[in-house]
Amino acid sequence: MLFVKTEDLKPGMRLAKPIYNRNGVMLYERNSKITSQGIISVNNFGLIGIYILEPAEPVPPMSEDDIEFERFQAMSIFEIKEILDAYSEGKKENNMYQFINQLLKKYGSLHHKINFIQNIRSNDDYVYKHSLNTAILCALISSRLGLEFKTQLDLTAAALLHDIGGLQIPNNIRRKKTIDLTMEDEKKITMCYQNSYDAFKANLDLSPDIKRILSAGLMLLHPDIPSATENVPKVIGAEILKVANCFDNMTAMKFGDEPLSEIAAIRYLLEMEDQFDRKIVDALLDSINVLSPGVCVEFTNGDKGLVVTANDSNVLEPFVLSFNDNKLYNLADSKVAEQMKIKDIMKTMDNRHVVDREFLSQYMGKTLHMGEK
Repeated sequence: MLFVKTEDLKPGMRLAKPIYNRNGVMLYERNSKITSQGIISVNNFGLIGIYILEPAEPVPPMSEDDIEFERFQAMSIFEIKEILDAYSEGKKENNMYQFINQLLKKYGSLHHKINFIQNIRSNDDYVYKHSLNTAILCALISSRLGLEFKTQLDLTAAALLHDIGGLQIPNNIRRKKTIDLTMEDEKKITMCYQNSYDAFKANLDLSPDIKRILSAGLMLLHPDIPSATENVPKVIGAEILKVANCFDNMTAMKFGDEPLSEIAAIRYLLEMEDQFDRKIVDALLDSINVLSPGVCVEFTNGDKGLVVTANDSNVLEPFVLSFNDNKLYNLADSKVAEQMKIKDIMKTMDNRHVVDREFLSQYMGKTLHMGEK
């Protein structure tokens, strides 16, 4: 499966994920070939890009949980938009808690892991889809941590509302790569989130517990806002929000930057121990499938292989089958780990090399025909 930006799409590419319109109606199914008209539709929707299957790649199987997860994502966006737009304009939104109860009923008390499926995003719905995914992750994590329902409710509400400041960021800034942002751009972004911070503090409809998570969370996520200088005690809900926000941001499609794999995101969260609470990261790992059996991976020694058995103790150290020598390796074995570790999920199953014929011709001798000397 590959992520292809909208401007690079070509007719005949097979869809790895379905495409929905703004009302949650499926327009294109998985494995359908995109047409010239379909590419025009993708442009009209303002989609950042889509996920495609390689020519020889089979359609990945989907469980009932996967289908329900995608359906819930697609059908929830209109409701999320109403909620966030209302709060962004300082209005009361009466349906938010009803929606949160529905979300927690689905993902706030699961006893098994799920496949966290990233959605296709556009400039218009990016904040809404990010907020929804962050709320789902917070519900999953809070369940694994054994938090009481009232705390889960407050946390999920804060997760839905945490990125309202992002709705105020000008489109031209939102479309830029992170490295291309100017100091003036960064100041504008900072003020958008400072304004949302002030609005939350003044909001009389939100409970003190939700406002406490939002205030502490915004300071963690946006340390440059002026209010971040305030001395706020550690809030567990804000720490969960920080992990969920980071994981979704890293693995989601973006206008300027390529989406990272779940492995890259998890490795970052684990390595940055001074930034992310390890118990919360472990709760995330207990909630979603990352290196399940059947996943193709790249190793640090250059080889490629297949995950055979997952490792619940350390997700980055499963049993793997190396394609190089057709042998099984236990990456939890320290001797094996000295030779090879998982670098990332295999980005392509196509091992063919693209040949630059002009470059190759420099190393080829002069053509000789039969009978010539």
